[in-house]
Amino acid sequence: MNLAIDRLNRKYNLPMGTHLPQVPYKETIRQAAASVHGRYKHQSGGHGQFGDVYLSIKPLPRGDGFAFSDTIVGGVVPKQYIPSVENGVREYLDHGPLGFPVVDVAVTLTNGSYHNVDSSDMAFKQAARIAMQEGMLTCHPTLLEPIALVEISVPSLYTSNVLKLVTGRRGQILGYDAKADWPGWDVVSGHVPQAEMQTMILELRSLTMGVGFFKWNYDHLDPVPEKLTEKILATTGAIAS
Repeated sequence: MNLAIDRLNRKYNLPMGTHLPQVPYKETIRQAAASVHGRYKHQSGGHGQFGDVYLSIKPLPRGDGFAFSDTIVGGVVPKQYIPSVENGVREYLDHGPLGFPVVDVAVTLTNGSYHNVDSSDMAFKQAARIAMQEGMLTCHPTLLEPIALVEISVPSLYTSNVLKLVTGRRGQILGYDAKADWPGWDVVSGHVPQAEMQTMILELRSLTMGVGFFKWNYDHLDPVPEKLTEKILATTGAIAS
């Protein structure tokens, strides 16, 4: 790739910049918040804006995504405003306290109040966002990284080198076996953080005289180690609480 970029620069005077692909980090929470309050009240002449909600927030098992529900009784939050509360929650979760999309969280609307004249969809949406902003900081947000299932094909002579390559990139070896219909070749399988794979092909080719190759697929999300989390958040400008 570097040779191609250099050729374009020399032949066509076309300077080009490169950067590594951005890792699609996510975040989740480790602790529940039983009751968080959000109130949006705004008066600017004429009708004002008023929305008032209480939410509970709790973590879900990995991979369960997002769930919203309500336990409203007595019409303390009119039914027509409940979808707006959910929309406000969803919008907040697009960009959580660490700066990344939030997954595996359940939110329940438990209580609230309204004004006959000043309440509106927008006001309840804003109230939900305020409640989420306050509540999520108390739920111990944690960063998640995508983990890939990787299958690396190499001549058997280099299998031990590849095992060291995987473990040296925070990977977990799942096993290795002879590659079907490829005499003298092995396939090494393992879980490797996607962040560690961006330059792995270069090292693999170097270790295997240019013949090794791999394929991968997204497998699951895992928490990022604490020291690495601090480094990632420092580069993005986010602050862990």
